[in-house]
Parts: sequence; C-alpha cells; structure tokens
Amino acid sequence: MDAKIGSFFESIGNFFSGGEQIPWCDRDVIAGCEREVAEASNGDSEERKNESIMRLSWALVHSRLKEDIQRGIAMLETSLGNDRSPLHQREKLYLLAVGYYRSNEYGRSRELVDQCLEIAPDWRQALSLKKIVEDRIAKDGVIGIGITATAVGLIVGGIAAALARKN
Repeated sequence: MDAKIGSFFESIGNFFSGGEQIPWCDRDVIAGCEREVAEASNGDSEERKNESIMRLSWALVHSRLKEDIQRGIAMLETSLGNDRSPLHQREKLYLLAVGYYRSNEYGRSRELVDQCLEIAPDWRQALSLKKIVEDRIAKDGVIGIGITATAVGLIVGGIAAALARKN
C-alpha cells in the first residue's frame, strides 16, 4: 500500500516537474567550448573546427540560460544547410529539437525530432526526446484545459451571483 501511495505521489511530482531526462550544461563548459572554437579557427583543419562548433552548439542548447539556447539554435540553423552527411544532419536536427524544447516551442521541437527520426528511425535518443516533447505537449494541454475550466467556472459563478443579487 505504501509503495502505491509513494508511486502515486512520484507520478504527481513528475507531472508538475516535467520529469525530463535531458542534461543541462554549465557556463564553464560553454566557456571551454568557446575557447576551443577560437583555437580551432586559428589554422586548424576544417573538420576540427566543425567538430568544436558542434560541441559548442551542444553545450549552448543544453544551457539553463535562454540567451545561450537561442545562440545555439541560431548556430545550428546556420550550419544545417552546409552539411550533406545524413549523420551530421541527424545530429543537428536533434540538437535543434532540444533547443526548441528548452525554448518552450514544443510543436517546432516535435517537427524537428520527426525529421531526425526519418533519417534514423531507431535512434533511441531521438525517440526519448519525442516522448518527452509529446508528454510536455499533453501536460500543457491538460493544464490549459484546467485553467480554461476554472476561468469559465469563475465567470459563470460571477454571473450567477450577480443574478441572485438582482432577484
């Protein structure tokens, strides 16, 4: 019985906290990636430069700061058309989906993760992200319905109270 109650409260907590499993990135990691990109820009191979930019993009979209996330999205969108490799396209689409998810743009995130899954249908990371995004969309829908129902109830209650006072 206690296990069932604990499980119930855990599921309620996960509902309101989001229960997501996408990692966060600290500012010092981002700073290290920025240094790496700067060093790679000074004469390193194009491949090394692109790899360091991908690491920086990863760090930015996993940041807790909205400005970093937006910067990561911009970097990825700029580089998306420059790469013909399906593997690199898949990685960039996934990171864009994470960035849009973290920016609360769940519809766009779902579109990108679907594009990613067209390239690699069995990719577990993308499948997990898709579930997280869809759970968030459903949760926001339930919360939206609750807010709407509460507002309608308050309005109807106010009208009923006003009519009762008149009579």
